[in-house]
Amino acid sequence: MTTDGELGTRALNRALLARQMLLERHDMPALDAIEHLVGMQAQAPNPPHVGLWSRLADFSFDDVGALLTERRALRIVLMRGTLHLVSARDAGALRPHTQIILDNYLKSRAADLAAVDLDAVTAHARALLEKEPRSDKDLRALLTERWPQHDVALLGWAVRTRLPLVQVPPRGVWGASGLARHTTLDTWLDGQAVSATTLDDVVLRYLAAFGPASVQDVQHWSGLTRLGEVVERLLPKLVTFRDGNGRTLYDLPEAPRPDPDTPAPVRFVPDFDNLLLSHADRARVISEEHRKRVFTVNGIIRATFLVDGFVHGMWKIEKKRGEATLRVGPFAPVPRRDRAALEEEGLRLLAAAHPEAKSHAVEFG
Repeated sequence: MTTDGELGTRALNRALLARQMLLERHDMPALDAIEHLVGMQAQAPNPPHVGLWSRLADFSFDDVGALLTERRALRIVLMRGTLHLVSARDAGALRPHTQIILDNYLKSRAADLAAVDLDAVTAHARALLEKEPRSDKDLRALLTERWPQHDVALLGWAVRTRLPLVQVPPRGVWGASGLARHTTLDTWLDGQAVSATTLDDVVLRYLAAFGPASVQDVQHWSGLTRLGEVVERLLPKLVTFRDGNGRTLYDLPEAPRPDPDTPAPVRFVPDFDNLLLSHADRARVISEEHRKRVFTVNGIIRATFLVDGFVHGMWKIEKKRGEATLRVGPFAPVPRRDRAALEEEGLRLLAAAHPEAKSHAVEFG
């Protein structure tokens, strides 16, 4: 197989930023952006709002809440077995492909569940959750009434792996609080049409949002295995490259691959953003040294900022006594021009996220 040449780290960086809408803000509805990105990891409620703000030209922090309450977008476990914000159209289309990840989790506890009638537990839980959305605590209490002899935490976990569950609003609405409550995907969609999506389609959409990429990259993003067979089948539709380590990368012929010297603006990237989670080799956006500082041992992926397209440090917002402060922690000195751009971008983020605050400030650590 021949390739179309080598792509260095900067070339891969600029291609990724272009497809992630981080080279320039796009004039696009939030729902279209969520679909282009094939969902946004949403382990915490707030990060997707910041992720969309950094990517879209006219985004309001109220936009996602409207999509959730109107049931045009929702929060559900998908890629890598993690919670994602996706469109309602995509939820039903993607979940069948990612259910095997949860099935494998369940198999890993087969011995612990050997004495449990999982079909009966799942059917009972489905009826309870479709009657009304319930928190994990509420569901466990109701399962205990029926199966007091079993480990109710394990039963609740098994239900979550077997049923496609939606986290219903106000969870995920900017500024809202409260326990996560769940119902089934079928109940929440209530007859809405879902996309008919093949695994081939999923891989092509991944490349559109994250490519050029290797088979290992798409498997890392999705949590699925044996995708080499899919890529092999798609080869007539793809172009190939190699990276600096000789790995074969696949891409869509017409996808953007900007010049490596294309200017990249500073950007604030939220916690858990798929920008950092969707490649086996993350060197195109973050060094291994910095990855160890951003990725914690307990699974937290901290918020980062980009300078010249690469992760240059971390940030967080603190609110005290009505004052909102964005604290920037660089990993290395920031050039004066980029420092000024970060302060300007940070003040815009604070104004969009916390317009009610008495004051806004950006402080460098």
